[in-house]
Amino acid sequence: MTYASLKPVSEAFVQRKRLIFVRAAAVLAVLLLLVAKPALIEGSNGHETLELFGFCLVLVCVAGRLWSILYVGAKKNQELVSAGPFSIMQNPLYFFSTVGAVGVGLIYGSLLAAVALGLASFLIFRVTARKEAEYLLGKFGPAYIAYARNTPRFWPNPLLYHDLDELQLSTRALKRTFYDGLYFLAIFPAIELVEHFRATGLLFQPFVTLY
Repeated sequence: MTYASLKPVSEAFVQRKRLIFVRAAAVLAVLLLLVAKPALIEGSNGHETLELFGFCLVLVCVAGRLWSILYVGAKKNQELVSAGPFSIMQNPLYFFSTVGAVGVGLIYGSLLAAVALGLASFLIFRVTARKEAEYLLGKFGPAYIAYARNTPRFWPNPLLYHDLDELQLSTRALKRTFYDGLYFLAIFPAIELVEHFRATGLLFQPFVTLY
């Protein structure tokens, strides 16, 4: 997607649509937990390494989303935010959410699950990012074109980083993002609980193996 292919619109993207897709993907991920198992045996060095790395990615996701909302929370669709995390990529909230999705797959102990969840997250947010870009183009015109030309859409470039002297915070947005982050963190004990129930025979054994 390039700025030249965008069609400017006057109405902001309805975030509820994105939430529907995200929640549907979350339901599919839960079903995956119930019918599949990782090829790496729980407790093995490989499984524990993937689990630890995945948990670290989830922490990066939560911290990155909170960092991003500090800059955009009070200015969503009102100003063209281009400082802090938005100076190194156009969609830091979506980037960090995708990192979290990959982390969830690794916590489960499966590289295949990590790739599948990360790809699903990326595709959902790609569509959302395009809709938001069309609105920003319609609202800010040449200023947005200049920003889009010089800032990576998804993958961060730390060399572009610049910051503000002061921030205007939205406590409501910060609180909402914090609660969203708790869902990512809750995945870890949930997966551990599923594995425990399977080990004790309280859950049926899965019939699909994920590598």
